[in-house]
Amino acid sequence: MSSKKLGIASVLALLAALVVPGMAFGAPTDAAFELEGVELDLVWVGLATVLVFLMQAGFMFLEIGFSRMKNAGTGVGKIFINFAIVSIAWWAVGYGIAGFGEGGLGKFVGTDGFFFHFNQDILGTPVDASTTMFMLFGMSFCAVSLAVVWGTTLERIKFSAYVIYAVFFGALIYPMVAHSVYGGGLLSDIGGKPVMDFAGSSVVHLTGAVGGFAALLLLGARKGKYASDGSPRAIPGHSMPLVGLGVIILWIGWFGFNGGSTFGTSDGFFAEVMLNTQLAAAAGVIGASLLVYLKTKTLDVGMAGNGAIAGLVGITAGCGYVEYWAAPIIGFLAGLLVVAAVLFIEKYLDDPIGALSAHGLCGIWGTLAVGIFGSPRLVLDGAGSGIWYSIFGDQTFSSTFGQLGVQAIGVAATFAFVLIASYLVFAAIKATVGLRVSEEEEEAGLDISSHGMYGYPEAFIPQPEYPHANYTPSMAGTPVAPLETTDKA
Repeated sequence: MSSKKLGIASVLALLAALVVPGMAFGAPTDAAFELEGVELDLVWVGLATVLVFLMQAGFMFLEIGFSRMKNAGTGVGKIFINFAIVSIAWWAVGYGIAGFGEGGLGKFVGTDGFFFHFNQDILGTPVDASTTMFMLFGMSFCAVSLAVVWGTTLERIKFSAYVIYAVFFGALIYPMVAHSVYGGGLLSDIGGKPVMDFAGSSVVHLTGAVGGFAALLLLGARKGKYASDGSPRAIPGHSMPLVGLGVIILWIGWFGFNGGSTFGTSDGFFAEVMLNTQLAAAAGVIGASLLVYLKTKTLDVGMAGNGAIAGLVGITAGCGYVEYWAAPIIGFLAGLLVVAAVLFIEKYLDDPIGALSAHGLCGIWGTLAVGIFGSPRLVLDGAGSGIWYSIFGDQTFSSTFGQLGVQAIGVAATFAFVLIASYLVFAAIKATVGLRVSEEEEEAGLDISSHGMYGYPEAFIPQPEYPHANYTPSMAGTPVAPLETTDKA
């Protein structure tokens, strides 16, 4: 056949396909469309899960940047071991305790999903691909909440504490909180109204911050943080670029954190959630930068980064419940709150990265903000809208104020449970294996005393002799003098 005839035949075939698509490709059925929709939802939640897992890198860089050089490497090891342990604990026990399946035991814990595996779990409950993806997505949230805990403990906690607490947190503490709100537990029905926390301002971020608060109460401040008169001294971190990188990674990951919590793409609602997320984060940066400048006459980069995180934490509860106009208000107020809280808390508690403020107080604010700005169009069935709509709209005050009260109860219950449970675990750790490193190990830095190598070895090991090149674990705690020409960390 000539090329001309072949070209004509190709054009005719294409026209036939366009005119009679059913003949060319087969007419799609409703079942096919439904299957494609489910698969697209799975792909979206899978992508969101990857973004949330990426947040572990964000926490790592953030904490390393706010640490001194002699404690930079231990942040890497902490992320690795915590991520690993919480994943196994969630798979084996935590997902079952969270009880996202059928019912629960006395509204406190779930009853299915233990030792999760394909086709069915250990109790015989059916498991499909959607359930598997949901379990994995929940695992990523548990890992984020655990990462929040350690921001208060930098530069003086024993590595063994990470291991032990991660087991209890991933298997029991976080799952019980998640069950209370998302699994049909106690906080899903308070006087007929549910606590609304779309993606976890309280469930994830407040839980992590309160765990860190419990550790801090038993751990104490870093050596040299407070002067003899009790006034706080600045202990600067060694790398603001790493802090900035950490914040940006967290910011990107948050689109999976909030957007993925829609669990679907069919109605395009995830786009609303993601825009709310961006508006609040941006407003958080502006609010924090403005307030810190008014107070200190400097544009503090660390505070600006914390403003972004504050805005993100603040909108996490309401990202699926508020209209666009409310998101920057929530984020801006969170940015103001985080600066004021960091400056106040530093007078009494040594929280190196401001986790208590950014994740704790802003988590509380975000949960309460749903009771203020929750839109009648978006709130859950049975829930009341925000009090804004009784003041400026047509909603009844009793209904909106009642929802704000329910949100407050959710915050108080989460705080009390996590504080008690975490304090008991950390107290047991302190009484047995010990919670804090020795003064000598803290002085030398956790990199060399706990891991046998500095995160930045060239900054601490003299050259070209390398007198400690044959370092062995028996030398743990032995201070290594830095070069005279190198700034001390």
